Amino acid sequence: MLNRHPEYQYLDLLQQVLDHGDKRVDRTGVGTLSIFGALTRFDVGAGAPILTTKRVFWKTAVKEMLWFLTGDTNIQPLLKENVRIWSDWPLARYRKETGDPVSQEVFEARIVADDAFAQKWGDLGPVYGKQWRRWRGPDGREHDQIAGIIHALKTNPSSRRILFHGWNVAEIDEMALPPCHMVYQFHVSKDRLSCLLLQRSVDLFLGCPFNWAGAVALQAMIAQQCDLDLGEFIWVGGDVHLYLNQLDQARLQLTRAPRPMPRLVLKRKPSSIDGYRIEDFEVEDYDPHPHIAAEVAV
Repeated sequence: MLNRHPEYQYLDLLQQVLDHGDKRVDRTGVGTLSIFGALTRFDVGAGAPILTTKRVFWKTAVKEMLWFLTGDTNIQPLLKENVRIWSDWPLARYRKETGDPVSQEVFEARIVADDAFAQKWGDLGPVYGKQWRRWRGPDGREHDQIAGIIHALKTNPSSRRILFHGWNVAEIDEMALPPCHMVYQFHVSKDRLSCLLLQRSVDLFLGCPFNWAGAVALQAMIAQQCDLDLGEFIWVGGDVHLYLNQLDQARLQLTRAPRPMPRLVLKRKPSSIDGYRIEDFEVEDYDPHPHIAAEVAV
């Protein structure tokens, strides 16, 4: 259908996993229904893929992306921005290693207030931002992949090598969670910047909507820095799954009809990719259905 709402790509994936997903025992012990291989495409210039069939807290996703761009790997700056999506992993490590059954609220408060405690227990290892901004080569030299792609887009936009990724094999075992959204590749056509994101593992209900919002925010920032318009956002999923404790929530979401897609707007242009703040982002005409809660599987 030519005029089908773009969000049906996501809803169709939910239905496909529910109908045809392979029931699997996974790392978390919760269990999943899983399919392998998926593709979606969105014209970001016409509307951002921020879901309308449930409210997506897009500011949290953008704050996470801004944190990645700093190269930081400690959750303290995130918690100071009221972003708690990475707390589960260091909290689980703290409980296991100390035997202290501290609540998440108390643990997070201590991370925020106590720099020494945060340094010891709040670090996630060399996760996304470290690899994006400070990938360490065998000679010890660090490589800023983000600066590299911006330079390439400005000087050689027809290159087929404009990409960055986070799967540093030598450091995977040191990470709290190996990168799920692994490879970002960029393509310029007629002064429009398109982004292809390869995601090896996809929590379709909770993670995917955040990943899309964060990736499109990154695409918008890079496009603005390179004086380009927004093109397509193309997403490729590997293991696309619903956790078994999310199935009822997914069925509820499938009963809802998509509403008009919102627009992601940047309110100013900083001097560099490092200058963006959450106040620079605005999502216009966002009128979603109510939020649907579900638990993160750790």
